Amino acid sequence: MSLTVGKDRVVRFEYVLSLDDGQVVDSSEGQEPLTYLHGHGNIIPGLERQMEGMEVGEERDITVEPEEGYGPYIEGHDLVVPLEEFPPNIKPEVGLGLLVETPDGQQVPYFVTEVSDTFVRLDPNHPLAGQRLHFKVKVVEVREATDEELAHGHAH
Repeated sequence: MSLTVGKDRVVRFEYVLSLDDGQVVDSSEGQEPLTYLHGHGNIIPGLERQMEGMEVGEERDITVEPEEGYGPYIEGHDLVVPLEEFPPNIKPEVGLGLLVETPDGQQVPYFVTEVSDTFVRLDPNHPLAGQRLHFKVKVVEVREATDEELAHGHAH
């Protein structure tokens, strides 16, 4: 009997991710399937929850609301950084993710949303925040995690 997707199991799956308008924004097509340790927060909560119990070879269409995906979009938290203050070793491009250190020393992820001749606009919202996500998934492998994977909290 084959294992099903469940806590402390390593899962490999193929996927296509699209938005409400049908636009495909990510896919494992032409790449290795995505591998993760189930039950350890390695993928978005809504996808992980709805994959629970799937079997190898099973395909499923899964819709994830923003609250269980990348969260709601929060207005008014973007930063405008003068281009000359941007780190010289990093080329700013729309979509680039960066860790920004807050005044209290925390590292917060920001994403470049605009680049001009004089400034770079950074937004703390994930590019898919506020979006309903539509996944087509196919489980290709499920196995028990090793002790080392469990200790590290992710698949190796």
